[in-house]
Amino acid sequence: MSDLETPPRVFVSYSHDSPEHKEQVRLFADFLRRDIGLDVQVDQWDDNQRRDWSAWAIEHLNTADYILIIASPDYKRRADGTAPPHEGRGAQFEATIIRDQLTRNLREATKRLLPVVLPGRSVDDIPTFLAPHSATHFTVDEFTAEGVDYLLTAITGVGDHPMPPRGTWRGRTPKSAVRANAPAGPPAGASAPAGVVAAPPRDRVRLAGDLPWLVAGAEVRHAGARINGVHYDHSVVLRPSDAAEALGFVEVDLAGAYRRLTTVIGVLDDAAEHFQIGHFRVYLDGRPQPERRASWGMPGAVEVDVSGVRHLRLEMYRPTTASAPLLPGVLATGGRSSRLPELAWGNPTLL
Repeated sequence: MSDLETPPRVFVSYSHDSPEHKEQVRLFADFLRRDIGLDVQVDQWDDNQRRDWSAWAIEHLNTADYILIIASPDYKRRADGTAPPHEGRGAQFEATIIRDQLTRNLREATKRLLPVVLPGRSVDDIPTFLAPHSATHFTVDEFTAEGVDYLLTAITGVGDHPMPPRGTWRGRTPKSAVRANAPAGPPAGASAPAGVVAAPPRDRVRLAGDLPWLVAGAEVRHAGARINGVHYDHSVVLRPSDAAEALGFVEVDLAGAYRRLTTVIGVLDDAAEHFQIGHFRVYLDGRPQPERRASWGMPGAVEVDVSGVRHLRLEMYRPTTASAPLLPGVLATGGRSSRLPELAWGNPTLL
């Protein structure tokens, strides 16, 4: 997975089956570079001067983060070695290098080599050495964000259902021991005194909703947040109206009563600008913890040991806004993005 601020380098390997197929591949590469923002390279963009195409192919095959292998009948024949030597020499040359990379390091190359089936093609057009029926392939039915979503999971490393942080293993307590140690409840028919609200369970407390905030930024809210398709009902959300509140924060008194903080950090799904990077930091009794980053569609899971901590502070901001607070106003005047952050701590929970 590439750094959040650096788009992955992607090389498109294909064969010139027909003018129509060649045009379809170019339009696909255009879309990935222009609309998705990937750093894509394809031969049709580099035909503006005399080149050594073998050296050109070697450079891109060795330096690309991912190689998209476009399935087609001619590519399959040339890659599988059943085409005559004079036919499609470029595709045969590239396929030889790709096979060698797969043989050299099967595990890493399997993650890096991505077979793509474009409209009008089938899984049977994928070269045999890429294991079309036992390994993952990527069918693209249309050149839209939704159409390449599955492909982007492999390129970004972000799936639809990220693994949640692991809780603390406590084994199992027999039910008889739980009943024996349970506190006596109120007499039958009794209820809590008027005006008294029962305290939340002390083994799981939500920072947004259950625990009072000592202080918070003027534009920080307790609200629901949707991050990477998941809705978090009790979140700490920053959606400022101007750059004066570019830094969002909230502080709470833990009274040393908790062991761990777990939360998800991310850019809101409905953010006006998808390409913003959010920075998040936890402070424990004034001590800053390592800063974490998240981007749209690429949230992060945070787990922090808060044993014995009394004062907890959560901060979130967008660096371009915090470092240049006048810039958002200038950009908004010019009709461009306001660069204001739209971030959230999703369901921060104390255990």
